[in-house]
Amino acid sequence: MTKHHSIQKELTVVKSLIKNEIIEEKTISDLYKYIFKSNGKQLRGRLSLVASSINRKKGKKRLKLAAIIELLHTATLVHDDVVDESPTRRGEKSVNNIWSNSHGVLIGDYIYSKAFMLMVELGNNKILDELSKATNDISKGELIQLDAIGNNKITLRNLEDISYYKTGRLFEAAAKCGAILADADAKYIKNITNCSKNLGIVFQIKDDLLDYSEDSSVIGKPVFQDLKEGKVTYPFYFAYKNADDLEKVKLESFLGKKNINQKNAFKLIKGLNGIKETEMLALKYIKDAAKSANLIEDKNISKEMIELVNSAMYRKK
Repeated sequence: MTKHHSIQKELTVVKSLIKNEIIEEKTISDLYKYIFKSNGKQLRGRLSLVASSINRKKGKKRLKLAAIIELLHTATLVHDDVVDESPTRRGEKSVNNIWSNSHGVLIGDYIYSKAFMLMVELGNNKILDELSKATNDISKGELIQLDAIGNNKITLRNLEDISYYKTGRLFEAAAKCGAILADADAKYIKNITNCSKNLGIVFQIKDDLLDYSEDSSVIGKPVFQDLKEGKVTYPFYFAYKNADDLEKVKLESFLGKKNINQKNAFKLIKGLNGIKETEMLALKYIKDAAKSANLIEDKNISKEMIELVNSAMYRKK
């Protein structure tokens, strides 16, 4: 069995671990089952499993760590949907759409606390330290992003910070904790952590690009949501930077408007190289991620990481 297939098999067990957190109260049980009905890409859980696979003696602890990472990620998604007032998630209605914003906030908190209970069970202070810091950073990213709403003065550095805190940070922590759990040496921890951090940033840049897709049926979620919510992301940022005064006024008129002409918006942003420059930025992070992946001495893990980097950029949804 190849490493890739065994990780896939382990992810199925991780999914069961999460779903088997049996809860007595019906409301919590219904919410929990609904949220974990679709398992998404489980990329962060996969990263922790790949990173810890150099020491398979850790057995169940490896699976528990992957479940913790996925729980943390899911809690952030549920809270994200509340903040964004998002009607859907992965093509399904969001929790706050079916139940309420209050349910979304509270079930998100519930999932967070579940993750921390499992973390304590792991009994590794270094992992507890890294994941509590990462959770704090993710919240910081969300708060910085609130400042990006309607803000056409935002800098590229601000946007890169948002991508790191919101997405890169948990990718980074997933790999680092997997490596810590496996008692890896400092060199391995550094390389797999750097690779994962850059992979996460690529993933977020690609997410921003996908929002500027011409067809929502392809990606399974509404497009132009960021623009409608008034969020300045990379494609808008680069287009605005390249625009003349008249085009700037036109771009500003799209920001935060619920019923924009998507075709016109896409045409203008693409014409001003918003899409192209975003892709070029992603390639810079891909190169950095690949460089770190190539420094990983275990060739199986190195290859798996390179594959993850490529699939993050070239995915369709």
